Amino acid sequence: VGENGDKRHRMKLPIEKVASALGLPISTLERWIWQGCIPAQQNGNDVLFVRPNLEKWAASRQLPLQLDSVSSSSSTDPSDTLAAAMEQGCVCYDVAGGCVHEVLKAAVERLACFSPTVQEELFFHIMDRERLASTAIGNGIAIPHPRVLLSKPLELAMISTCFLSSPVDFNAVDGLLVDLVFLLITPTAKHHLHLLSRLAHCIRNPEFCDFLKTRPDPSALISRVAAIEAELDSTPDLSMHYF
Repeated sequence: VGENGDKRHRMKLPIEKVASALGLPISTLERWIWQGCIPAQQNGNDVLFVRPNLEKWAASRQLPLQLDSVSSSSSTDPSDTLAAAMEQGCVCYDVAGGCVHEVLKAAVERLACFSPTVQEELFFHIMDRERLASTAIGNGIAIPHPRVLLSKPLELAMISTCFLSSPVDFNAVDGLLVDLVFLLITPTAKHHLHLLSRLAHCIRNPEFCDFLKTRPDPSALISRVAAIEAELDSTPDLSMHYF
């Protein structure tokens, strides 16, 4: 991996952790690795890389890379969980729109906790992120989010779960139209990476994805997510190690 990197800098991380650190969908990272566009290799669910090489590559493309944030153990603080973020946000059904712009505009407008001015700012930053690369991660799911923090930071992270009234083309790698959007808004970059990693973990579970297709009510959804997180937190943290 890389150019004879010092062993102290050679690292191995689960692919969802690296994707979170770069602010990319897992599918995009997997495609770039396969195409040889990034100085890293995939070994099963892990990504092998030399840290300085990856940092230089990310800087040259103006991509964020926050490995230190994702390297720490997952917090068990209830306020840091997906379930808490989903409760702080909302679960919306029949979110209408014929394109990405319309759907995300409608999703933001469902956030009644924000003033029209804040909604406008949030929508601008979400679309700015979407123009960088699609936030569709495959299997009909997208995780749009702003690349920067809001001018008036949140106190708690929130996730708005939006079931669309009809599928929309998000230019997903797998070619599938998106019918479910998780709108992720956090008070800090660390919260963003933590929750994005946890959400990616849930979505990689086929049974959970099948459950999402039933468009569950808010209580059932949050309970299911809490159960997955409880199992995740009971597993020893093997998130980062050297090789």
